[in-house]
Amino acid sequence: MGKALEGVRVLDFTHVQSGPTCTQLLAWFGADVIKVEKPGIGDVTRTQLRDVPNADSLYFTMLNHNKRSITLDTKNPTGKAVLEELVKSCDVLVENFAPGVLERMGFSWARIQELNPRMIVASIKGFGPGPYQDCKVYENVAQCVGGSASTTGFDDGPPLVTGAQIGDSGTGLNLAIGILAALYHRTATGRGQRVDAAMQDGVLNLCRVKLRDQQRIGRGPMMEYPQYPNGSFGDSVPRAGNASGGGQPGSILKCKGWETDPNAYIYFITQAPVWAEICKVIGKEDWITDPDFATPAARLPRLKFIFDTIEEWTMTRTKFEVMEILNEFHIPCGPILSMKEIAEEPSLRATGTVVEVDHPVRGKYLSVGNPIKLSDSPTDVVRSPLLGEHTEEILREVLKFGEARVRDIKASGALGDTLAVVAAE
Repeated sequence: MGKALEGVRVLDFTHVQSGPTCTQLLAWFGADVIKVEKPGIGDVTRTQLRDVPNADSLYFTMLNHNKRSITLDTKNPTGKAVLEELVKSCDVLVENFAPGVLERMGFSWARIQELNPRMIVASIKGFGPGPYQDCKVYENVAQCVGGSASTTGFDDGPPLVTGAQIGDSGTGLNLAIGILAALYHRTATGRGQRVDAAMQDGVLNLCRVKLRDQQRIGRGPMMEYPQYPNGSFGDSVPRAGNASGGGQPGSILKCKGWETDPNAYIYFITQAPVWAEICKVIGKEDWITDPDFATPAARLPRLKFIFDTIEEWTMTRTKFEVMEILNEFHIPCGPILSMKEIAEEPSLRATGTVVEVDHPVRGKYLSVGNPIKLSDSPTDVVRSPLLGEHTEEILREVLKFGEARVRDIKASGALGDTLAVVAAE
């Protein structure tokens, strides 16, 4: 059975997280992703946060599955000539360099179009066009400038960044979507195009409900926020703690064992259609008809009292016991799962959402798998490449270079030390 992107070849100039997220997803879908790396160094994350001596770090391995690696000194004239041949042979070029780097390498959009009019050039930058377009951006910076940090946390505390990598990995996913659209568009036009994704834009896109609320704030109190009814609203969307921020009030509540387990909590939503079931479960059946609790509007100014009362019940049971009881009555909830619990969850292993990968240097490790499942194009997660592991393979099989030319390229120093890879294997 063929893969969805089989036949698509991607020239991968990405590094760290945002770009590799994009190219790894394309590789998972079957694209041939050729990662171009600097000889002797490679992607900086190969050594960042290293936990096994002399092995690629988990930071690198978990973002570069299913790829091939070629080492190439692009400042070397021979190396640059090889790169030009790769541009001619690939469908997509992906990069997340600092602004202007690709142009300084001699590969402007105009030059790439000369080499390959069908080439799609996809780029991630921190900001889109504007006063900050030349600024470098990392994950937490993106969260701060995209609206996430200012709306995350509690009203009496500082802005907070989230543990989810919405700036880096989120933008990488956006870029992958843009690439797929450009590939489809090329089937009609025969030409490539530029695809740009800015991290600030990506974070803001995920914060759309907060932009919604910014427009509501001047038209009266936002009653689903914890600032209502006893707090105050300013001229910008406030931080709302663990409130749901939607039409269904929710909160994180303590469960049995919370005194010693930092994750003995559950998220509980007081969804209106199951309000009667909630009241019965927690032993407050009188609330079903009590005018202070019977309707969603009546409950809004009393949410803190309601959740405090529900918490008295959840604290008598473990988070999994609470979930089992609530699910029986279709009451929406979710236990706060630790990374340890997620890593050990059998159902996630069964679906390939969490996978075990064997690496020739570091051994077996866990990684996330493809979050998108295609019925006719299943994903097989293949370990990340060693630095330069596929250099000669790519020269011979992709570029069709003969033995004499490969020898000349190696002699020029454009590939670095290719013997290191053989020794590592």
